[in-house]
Amino acid sequence: MSAPAPSAIRRWTVAALTSACVLALALTACGAPRTVAGGSADRTGLSHGAHDAVLQKGGDLLVWAWEPTLDKVVEDFEAKYPNVNIEMANVGTGNDHYVALQNAISAGSGVPDVTQMEYYALPQFSIAGSLADLTEFGASDLGRSFSAGPWGAVTATGSATGDQAVYGLPMDSGPMALFYNAKVFQEAGVAVPTTWEEFVGAAEAIHAHDPDTYITSDSGDAGFTTSMIWQAGGHPFKVDGTNVTVDLADEGSTRFARMWQQLIDRGLLADVPAWSDVWFQALGNGEIAALVTGAWMPANLATGAGAASGDWRVARMPQWTKGAYQTAENGGSALAIPQGSQNKELAYAFLKYANIGDGVTTRLEAGAFPATMRDLTDPAFLAEEPDFFGGQQINRVLADSAAHVAPGWQYLPYQVHANSVFPDTVGQAYTGSGTLADGHEAWQESVVRYGNEQGFSVTGPDE
Repeated sequence: MSAPAPSAIRRWTVAALTSACVLALALTACGAPRTVAGGSADRTGLSHGAHDAVLQKGGDLLVWAWEPTLDKVVEDFEAKYPNVNIEMANVGTGNDHYVALQNAISAGSGVPDVTQMEYYALPQFSIAGSLADLTEFGASDLGRSFSAGPWGAVTATGSATGDQAVYGLPMDSGPMALFYNAKVFQEAGVAVPTTWEEFVGAAEAIHAHDPDTYITSDSGDAGFTTSMIWQAGGHPFKVDGTNVTVDLADEGSTRFARMWQQLIDRGLLADVPAWSDVWFQALGNGEIAALVTGAWMPANLATGAGAASGDWRVARMPQWTKGAYQTAENGGSALAIPQGSQNKELAYAFLKYANIGDGVTTRLEAGAFPATMRDLTDPAFLAEEPDFFGGQQINRVLADSAAHVAPGWQYLPYQVHANSVFPDTVGQAYTGSGTLADGHEAWQESVVRYGNEQGFSVTGPDE
């Protein structure tokens, strides 16, 4: 990435973070049904007639996404608007997706009209001028329709002008909670932890009861680490235009590192790669007893760990201070429109259908977790009692978490790259090569150096 022009850099204050996948990418180019709340107007910046004309005229759209619930959304959209033809392509997840997208953008050929993009990746692509600002279609009017975390993740405010840009519409969200196997906890005589101190104690008790069982797994994940720092009150990344400060030894970062280091030192974490077959098997047979993760997890547990159906429950995320309640986001994606799309108005019509229109209902029925306020407060949604979770109304816990996400988190404007070097820095602590604090220091040195090489002015806290 060449030095970005100051006018292209915006201040990103977000409330969503990385997915559970560690990416390996360094971008180098700079280049009745639920309806919209708040009125009957179709908030696209177009009149009803003009908007309808775009849909009736139709056309072709190329959508790059890996989220499986979108398949049905596309099918329904094409049925409703028969003059629209959508080609869905899954070019990969995480690293593979972003590499393919960057290659298409750099080549100026094959760029999709719509792309799925995890929240943390949006700044890196928008700063390069690769994503369309959706305010020209009226997207800035939709803020109250989404929960604060995801909306903060897709918007950016110019530090000089104060104008707000919108680079995508939220597709889902990931407010964090404690997912746990109640049967394992009960058999070990362990109460559900409400604080992180209690969590460490529960980890010890569960492993002592059965040496083959661990409270959770972690072999080093950038998304989980930053989400935990976020919940601990950390603000390691501060961005103001081209000026960036990195402090991975701030209070929240240090608080998390000290607590989690205890679990590493005592061998209380299962060293099992997340999303592997072995990982799902361990979640199903009780060898991994809990996960601290985003609200998008229930459908994954139900399909991947079916052997434990009826045993799992959801509780509030453990707290750093007893009696407090503060959470963070982990994961979630938006749908964005690349600047290279030749059919932006039709692409935006699809974004609205998928992320704020009838497509939301379709995705929720398939197990997605919403970013839309109307759904987060819908009594029917809150009252759902999934069998996998023993009939517990888990959406009440998850929606409550969404309302308690700590404000003010910021991404690096090159977070995709930062996550790619996490395994070689912080990740070494999981193999016995230094501590998490050492890893945070190495990570900071790496991202400061890289940012300066790319034309940002990046410093540590004391510089």
